[in-house]
Amino acid sequence: MATDLWFEDLHRDGAELLDRGARLAGGLRAAGLQEGDVVAVLLRNDPVYVDVVQACRIGGTYYCPINWHFTTEEVRFLLADSGARALIVHAGLLAAVREAVPAGMTVLVVADDAQAPDGTGYEAWLARQAPYDGPRVSPRGHMAYTSGTTGRPKGVLREPVPLEQLEDQLARARSLVRQVYGIVPGCRALMSAPLYHSAPGSFIQNALQMAERLVLTPRFDPEQVLALVEKHRIDVLYLVPIMYVRLLKLAPEVRARYDLSSIRFVASTGSPCAPEVKRAMLEWLGPVIHETYASSEAGMITVATPADAAARPGTAGKPVDDAQLRILDEDGRPCAPGEVGMVYVRQPAYPDFTYRNNDAARRAIDRDGLVTLGDMGYVDADGYLFICDRASDMVISGGVNIYPAEIEHELVRYPGVADCVVFGVPDDEYGERLLAMVQPMPQATIREEEVIDWLRARLSGFKVPRSIVIEPQLPRDETGKLAKRRLRDRYWEGRQRRV
Repeated sequence: MATDLWFEDLHRDGAELLDRGARLAGGLRAAGLQEGDVVAVLLRNDPVYVDVVQACRIGGTYYCPINWHFTTEEVRFLLADSGARALIVHAGLLAAVREAVPAGMTVLVVADDAQAPDGTGYEAWLARQAPYDGPRVSPRGHMAYTSGTTGRPKGVLREPVPLEQLEDQLARARSLVRQVYGIVPGCRALMSAPLYHSAPGSFIQNALQMAERLVLTPRFDPEQVLALVEKHRIDVLYLVPIMYVRLLKLAPEVRARYDLSSIRFVASTGSPCAPEVKRAMLEWLGPVIHETYASSEAGMITVATPADAAARPGTAGKPVDDAQLRILDEDGRPCAPGEVGMVYVRQPAYPDFTYRNNDAARRAIDRDGLVTLGDMGYVDADGYLFICDRASDMVISGGVNIYPAEIEHELVRYPGVADCVVFGVPDDEYGERLLAMVQPMPQATIREEEVIDWLRARLSGFKVPRSIVIEPQLPRDETGKLAKRRLRDRYWEGRQRRV
């Protein structure tokens, strides 16, 4: 089935989408990119993302989506570490990162509010390209960058599927996405989350293979989502918990204005959903909300159905298909039901992966063929997974992964700071928000607003803590390390879900 695309006033049918993807694949091959090479994508949500997805399936290149909020130095690192041979970038974003682009890199500029320069514009370039006519290759997808406890980004590079195994792998993947994303042949899907994130990218890659219609929005607007559901009779959409919160904040008369009866399945990944928020969404939309425990590395492991959410509030669900899930203690021994330990998983529906340029980090998270992302949890007597806390200090705010180590590395450089700690505290809208605690040097005076302004000049906005607490002496544990857990626990007391 050929999927058609709707984006604001733009409509492209399936044949046009396939032609554009083939031309992009052919143009990248003419520019020197071969199977397994990488094209970097620095775009806001845009129909060109669909061209890239199609081209990577046809020509066997990976695409590396880059968060357009990143600083020049963050972009510079990703371009270098990914080994990208080409960059597709919005015209309005290029000026800020131009100095980060390696010499000789093919740069294709997509027009937005700023006009693309003549001769380098993406549309004019694409029209001149011949469709890909090379050999059949194993399809590729996105190479998402993620981080561990050090905060150093790592590219998740998944192995290609041998062509002779491709049909079997696709069948397993279709079963998985049906249960986790709700995507089935002939569905109508809506995506309003940023496509530089891993799960939204995975969602549209699958929707483009099976959906009748894919509706993409430039950004998330709660009332616009409701209007588009009614207009296009959307039956499948992807939302994260912060979107639930903002939808629930709409006035009752606004929510009642739109016919949402077409919705069959809402997929949610990226961050855990507070049970009370999920309950409110289920009461509004009916039994359509599905939550998944997943990661860029491991893929989609569990799904919690609406019935699961009602019977076991807070659960992340049970393993999907052949997914493997083990809870192990510090010595690698299996934990009993209800006993908290480290979560180890594997999803055989996906080929294995490594971290680009860092296979040692990949080996470090492996135990007997399963991997851990540092999450702590338990399974109940019936095999349902509950995530309790995070062994690493990663914060998930509004579905975005934030790594305190990176912020701490900057914060400790501020004049007069003797020590600091950054962690996540509860936030009713975002799930978590960043809080920093700073210990000044003797006789130093530190002002919260000045520190925040200083950090804003060095980090992307979403990485800057909303508040900074000045403490004369930060507590330490018996090993001499900052007692981050003790500080954080003060804020999470009484919370049902501590992530």
